[in-house]
Amino acid sequence: MQNFEQSIEIKASAVVVERCFTELELMHRWLNPVLYCEPIGKWSTQIGSLSRFVIKTPLWQPTLRSVVVEREPGLIVWQFEGFFKGRDRWECQPTNNGTYLLNRFEFEIPNPIVSWGFNFFAAKWTKQDMQAQLRRLKRVAEEVYQVDR
Repeated sequence: MQNFEQSIEIKASAVVVERCFTELELMHRWLNPVLYCEPIGKWSTQIGSLSRFVIKTPLWQPTLRSVVVEREPGLIVWQFEGFFKGRDRWECQPTNNGTYLLNRFEFEIPNPIVSWGFNFFAAKWTKQDMQAQLRRLKRVAEEVYQVDR
């Protein structure tokens, strides 16, 4: 099992930050442009809700089917299966200056060839992209927070 974990301080309320990773329209403002999330059925972040994350690449569009397995105010955990198996956890922790956002991506790649390819070609890029996503999410959350005030 591999684990990529990153965090960021955001000058916005935990409620606003949570909206950024639970409202589909806001998610698409900070997700990597090659990554698309679509609901299976009606969009929801309640336990048992289904969605798929599609990586739009020219030759192959790998898809992760995900289900919400944990949900509390300020916390959502998607469990997924596909070419990866694992969990993606998003957790808001209120602070004096806003919100501390923690994202933990835990996964395994069952296919040894795909695993080798990922570790050789994409692991470093994935870590960097996840950090860039948090910076984009921060910008979106802080913009929304300023508009909502």
